Amino acid sequence: MTDITSDRYRLQHKLRLSYMPWLYARLKPAQRQWAQEWQDEWQRYLLAMETIQIGNNCFIAPEARLFAEPGRPIVIGDDSYIAADCVIHGPINIGKGVSINHHVCLDGGSKGIQIGDHSRLAAYSHAYAFNHGMESERLISAQPVTSKGICIGRDVWIGANAGIVDGVSIGDYAVVGMNSLVSKSVADYSKVAGNPAKVIGSRKK
Repeated sequence: MTDITSDRYRLQHKLRLSYMPWLYARLKPAQRQWAQEWQDEWQRYLLAMETIQIGNNCFIAPEARLFAEPGRPIVIGDDSYIAADCVIHGPINIGKGVSINHHVCLDGGSKGIQIGDHSRLAAYSHAYAFNHGMESERLISAQPVTSKGICIGRDVWIGANAGIVDGVSIGDYAVVGMNSLVSKSVADYSKVAGNPAKVIGSRKK
């Protein structure tokens, strides 16, 4: 029988929570006590080190990398979670009840990324709210950088390995299929898939 008070058990359980943070809400009271203390300590560190606001009852894996310099804040709404190995660079505004799964990469550029309440970003999805020029007379490294911003609506599901480019808005209740590249804005309730992503259906009955 596993000793749930052992250091080895807790180390493995913390790792499980980091990669599957939805389990945090299902913890039994004895487990929730040490997990809450662990999260409180980690979130205090983030608040001291970065320009971050963290809502109530959030989970942020210590293995996630959050960077929010002054002027590039990260705001995290209540009941949201961020899994391990994410890289998140502000400015980013994350709504309430948002799930950001492992290895997601988000960069807000200068205009930022907005994520609406209750949206889900699956593993390895990515969004970059900036772009480089591509003139042939300059090296890519010397090109000017532009930023328009990205908006992901409410109750949106972004599938695994999907990419979202700068300037795109994804409407409320939309679904983006796995491995898709979203290069144009998506209407409310639309299901899109492919590279480039195209409408394949609707969530409406």
